[in-house]
Amino acid sequence: MRVFIAGATGVLGRRLVKRFRERGDAVVGLVRSAAGERTVAALGGEPWRADLFDAEMLARGAEGCDAVIHAATSIPVKTRPAARDWESNDRIRRQGTAALAVCAAKVGARVYVQQSVVWVARPPDGSFFDEDSPAQPDAVSRSALDGENIAGETGAKHGFAVAVLRCGWFYASDAAHTRFFAEGLRKRRLPIIGRGDAVWACLHLDDAAGAFVAAAAAGRPGLWHVVDNHPVTAADFLRYFAERLGAPAPLRVPVWLARLAAGSYAVDFFTRSTHTSNARFRRDFAWAPRYPSYREGMGEVVGDPVVVTRRQA
Repeated sequence: MRVFIAGATGVLGRRLVKRFRERGDAVVGLVRSAAGERTVAALGGEPWRADLFDAEMLARGAEGCDAVIHAATSIPVKTRPAARDWESNDRIRRQGTAALAVCAAKVGARVYVQQSVVWVARPPDGSFFDEDSPAQPDAVSRSALDGENIAGETGAKHGFAVAVLRCGWFYASDAAHTRFFAEGLRKRRLPIIGRGDAVWACLHLDDAAGAFVAAAAAGRPGLWHVVDNHPVTAADFLRYFAERLGAPAPLRVPVWLARLAAGSYAVDFFTRSTHTSNARFRRDFAWAPRYPSYREGMGEVVGDPVVVTRRQA
């Protein structure tokens, strides 16, 4: 199989290049710089430098590819993100998807895999939801739903399969947000907000990569939730992460105070439940996560000296 990957130099993309090459597949990785070219080449892929929003240039690089994968993102990493901080990611989800889907049509790809997020169908009351639940996007996830629709419409028009993988919250030792959390916990600046009982659907990036490879190889259309096996509350996750880091136990702050300090985007992440399941994906692809829960995955995270720069008693 020959695969074209947008976002090939990101934390998910690098894993995808490596996984496909280990299978013996040929990989073309979209890059924006000489440094990106070196990264993809070092992983055994063929770098292709082009603009994500230029379908013609994308198609030149993706010629002969059986699968096109959209793994590009631009998630803001900051304490108090504002609406404007999400604009780049929104453009990638909408215009980037449009260009990549047209690219897939131009090269005759049999499958297009779209990265999305489970938050697009999260109920306001925090109840359980799955792939059959109605979409209820918020301001941050609306562009993800738009991307899903753009990909689906283009695939239906041109006759290629579209697999949408709605993923949980990514974490890993090399993930920017995981390192951001680690630094906050070490400095005791990442508190438990409110009761801390919001349910998180997590996914180690190694397991995300395995899911994308499985979906591309199968080439079947559909929508799936990809998360680990065991949801965790925000309080339990932060306490366990702090414990494994050797950091002080996180403080607890009321929601109103956190909203003043960090804004609505950050507070919503920590206080809104995302209670879903990977049951359908496990059934359809015989997939099982290497890290069934955050407890197993945290071993990989704290084993990286970049994350654990020092330990505190």
